[in-house]
Order: sequence, then C-alpha cells, then structure tokens
Amino acid sequence: REIMSIKQTDLSKKLRQITLEAQGLIQARAFGSGKAAVLSALEQLAYIQIDTLSVVTRAHHHTLWTRIPDYQPQWLDQLVSERHIFEYWFHAASYLPMQDFRFALPKMLSIKNGESRYYQADTQVMRNVYDKIRIDGPQKSRAFESLSKNNGSWWNWKPTKIALEQLFMQGDLMISARSGMEKVYDLRERVLPNTVNTTPPTALEYAEYLVKKYLRAYGFTTMKQMTHLQAGSVLRKNIETILNQLLEDNIIQKLVTPEMQTIYVLTDLFEKTDATHHPKLSLLSPFDNSIIHRERVKTCFDFDFRLECYTPQHKRKYGYFCLPILFGDVFIGRVDCKAHRKSGQFELIHLHVENRQIDMALWLTPFLNTLHRFVHFNQCQSIHVTQISPPELSGTIREFIEMRKMI
Repeated sequence: REIMSIKQTDLSKKLRQITLEAQGLIQARAFGSGKAAVLSALEQLAYIQIDTLSVVTRAHHHTLWTRIPDYQPQWLDQLVSERHIFEYWFHAASYLPMQDFRFALPKMLSIKNGESRYYQADTQVMRNVYDKIRIDGPQKSRAFESLSKNNGSWWNWKPTKIALEQLFMQGDLMISARSGMEKVYDLRERVLPNTVNTTPPTALEYAEYLVKKYLRAYGFTTMKQMTHLQAGSVLRKNIETILNQLLEDNIIQKLVTPEMQTIYVLTDLFEKTDATHHPKLSLLSPFDNSIIHRERVKTCFDFDFRLECYTPQHKRKYGYFCLPILFGDVFIGRVDCKAHRKSGQFELIHLHVENRQIDMALWLTPFLNTLHRFVHFNQCQSIHVTQISPPELSGTIREFIEMRKMI
C-alpha cells in the first residue's frame, strides 16, 4: 500500500516512535534482563559495533547497557564462548548473531577469491600462520609478535599480522574469545557450531536478509540505507523484488512524500496506536545503532550529530567524544565526557543543552539518574563538571548536581 498524503511533521514524529521502539529505546526493559537479553537485543538490532576507544566504556558495552539495565560486560564474552554470537565485519568490526553466519559468507568468499583485496597477505605467510594455529591451538596475535622477535626466526610481525587479518576476513579463522580487547584466533571448524547453515545464500536470499534486517532493526528503511556499502545493480533489483512481495503481502507500506525519499515501513508498527510511555532518557554511545546513520537522524530527529574525535581539535564544535542525550523522542543535547578510572572521577568536560523548548525540570532528574548509573558502569565514583552551555543554565544545573551530592 502506498501512502501519499501525510504531513511532514506527523510523519517525522511517527517514524521517530517507530524506530525508537524497534531499537528498544522506549521501554525500560525492551529485551528483558540478564544474558538472554543481550542475545535478544543482538538478534533484533542485527549487529553491535565493536570499538577500541575507551574514553568512556567501550561502544559495544555502552550500546547494550543503554537497553539492558542490569547489563554485565562478561555476558558478551560468554555468548561468544557459547557460540551464540560471532565477530565479523558489518560496516565495521561487530558482534553478530550466529544464526546470521551464512550471510557473512558472500563477503568472506569475495575476499578469499581475490575479488575484494583488503590486505594482500603473502600466501606462504598465511599458510604458516594457519598451520601454527592448526597444530598449536588458538593463538593471540602477540604469540606471532613474540616469534618475530626471535633471532633467526622466519616470522615477521607485519606480514604475520596482515595474514591473520586476511585469514579472519576470508573466514578461515574465527575469533574464539577475547582477552580484554585482544583477539584469540582459531580455525573456523573448531569455532563454528556444526548446526550452523554454511550454504552461501543466493543473491535473492541475501537481498531478503538485508531488507528484513533493516526493517526489524529500525522499523522502517530506504533503498539508500539497505544498499549502503553494497554495490551492484543486481542487488538493487533483488531488493526491489523482495519489497514488492512484502508490499503485496501488506507486511510493509510504502510512504512517498515530497520532502523525503521513499520509505518502507512495517505495517504493524505504522498502524500501531502510540502507547503512552513516561519519557525515557538515554545517554547514547556515538556508535549506537540508533544514530550510526547520521542522515536518518538528521531527517527524523532534526539532530546533526558528528563524532569529532577524528576532527582536528581546532575544528571541533562540541568536543572529542560527545554522547547524544535522548529524552523521549527528542535529542536535547550532548555531553563531551571522559572516565578518569584511576582517580575514580567522571568528568563532564562540556555539557551542551541544545533544546530549550522542553522544560529542563522534566529532563534534569532523569538525566542525572542515568548519568549516575553510567558513572558507576564506568567504574567511577564521583562527577566533575567542567563546562556547561549555554552559560545561563550552568548555575542551575551545577546547583542541582551538588544538591544530589554527585560532585
């Protein structure tokens, strides 16, 4: 069904509610609790991006903590060891549900066949690396680094590292565990459960996976989003075939407006009556699934978010590592912060309050409650506020924090 007449403001609000519900950011325990909630969230969201930055708790843990109040970081490691999830490349390094393994095969095979040459590793070095893991068992990369330092050794660290990454990317090796952020590599057949389907998907099956993945994770999607980093006219044609079938079955609806590109939305979410929820406040990771597509966030939420840690300092507008602050379905601002774990102090380097239309009395207490939880999750005990913008709000917010004995 194609819907033509809908006001831009009404559509934007509806889409905000749809995508936040799909992302598990409306209800307090959308995915339940405990380790089972982590797997449920991952299967719903399709992936969780892994990031090495530790200004605050790492992105993969932060993203799950936002949705699972009792989240514990060890649960991710346990799910890997139990073979419920695996690591591979999505748009970046990510955790993925093991049930989706076969849909990583096209990328693996394209790299193995030389169609996508990411690393161009030396063939003999790859054989040596693979044989060492086959004979000696799972290995951390540091094992090969140590070998390269031995006098007279044929091992050379840089080619070995490249070989490890290529063997991983082409699916011959998998990550069997992590020690902190250090990967442990093992042979695919020793990691992958024998119950997992390893039949490469057809082109049409892969298109169906992409369509349903984005619809499930966001409630709505666009052709541009589904084909992001996915090249080829064949894929686009197959996606159109899947979309037409879903339209015919009334599983999705097609929204056409002059102001936005064509949108495909799940019918049950679009027709669902909006339930009344007490506005939830979320302090999001810059790599959170809900905001990783910057154009989507700008279009639906009128929030222009860019991560500035890769921007030269003199060109930064908000700060090195800002966390967007979501209240209900509105981004009220962002905060540049840093966890000083040795001293136990969590620093609000710069809190930017950007939406003045929402009464601060409504969001300030939820913000501090969420912040308090996040501080402890970052293994800190106190908060230090360095700067607040606009300046006229600084006194009120500082006084409120002091009153709550959080500085």
